Amino acid sequence: MTHLGIFVDRKTLSNSEQLNALIRCRDVAEGMGHDVNYIFPVDIGKIPRMDALFIRARTDPMNVTYVAARVAALHGIPVLDDPLSIQICSDKVNMYSHLIKKNISLPKTVFLSKTDLTVDQVTRLFDELGSPLILKEPSTSFSLRVEKVHDIAGFFKVARRFIKLSDWIVVQQFVESNYDWRVGVLDGKLLYACKYTIPSDTFKIQASVNGHLVYCGVESVSPDKVPSQVIRLGINAADAIGKGLYGVDIKTTNGDAFVIEVNDNPSIESGEDDCYPLVFEQIVSYLFTK
Repeated sequence: MTHLGIFVDRKTLSNSEQLNALIRCRDVAEGMGHDVNYIFPVDIGKIPRMDALFIRARTDPMNVTYVAARVAALHGIPVLDDPLSIQICSDKVNMYSHLIKKNISLPKTVFLSKTDLTVDQVTRLFDELGSPLILKEPSTSFSLRVEKVHDIAGFFKVARRFIKLSDWIVVQQFVESNYDWRVGVLDGKLLYACKYTIPSDTFKIQASVNGHLVYCGVESVSPDKVPSQVIRLGINAADAIGKGLYGVDIKTTNGDAFVIEVNDNPSIESGEDDCYPLVFEQIVSYLFTK
């Protein structure tokens, strides 16, 4: 019998949606004839005994999930997400650089270093990219350290905070929309698609508003109802990163589509896969046929 390890941590099990998704994944894998083991950080030594590893915890090169991915890769064990994808997607400068090299459609994007933070340079950015601008600290995830600025004073207030955390800041043209498309891609193929409806009191899919955390709405969308342009762009963007599992966020406006970012370890617990009942079967099959 083959053994699938599902790497989790306490945060993975922090709500019922995540727990139910883990149980569904386990049930699917067991129904396909595999033995399933939940692996916590303290159990990382068990990974070499697995035949495949599926990471369902926050990925970052600075935490234990990356160690888990590296352990699997060093032992020749198929793993989602692979270490290189984690490295790329956890650094937005790296991620956008990969997308730019492949001519993926993006909002106008500029990387600024500390020495670039001058009034003249910031004035040019507002002139060239418009107002408001989006500032991102490169290691951000779950919409943290992503802020909208409307003027030079606001730009410097945010930039001075971000530059303490990173050598670079990502500056992007603001693309207004009521929702983001999320295109799940596995091995260069569409896995699922959904809409993330942006809360009315923010511009992000997750944000703290008046001390309360607000989340986007999630609507799974069948492939025949997803614009072909969006599916094609999502697959192309994922291919610019690798051949693993990715969630590509896309905004559409005036007939154009723009990749906002590519996420490794995308969410599959809030109804993203309602129209795609074979998502976990496809993931498990990929891991055991890779």
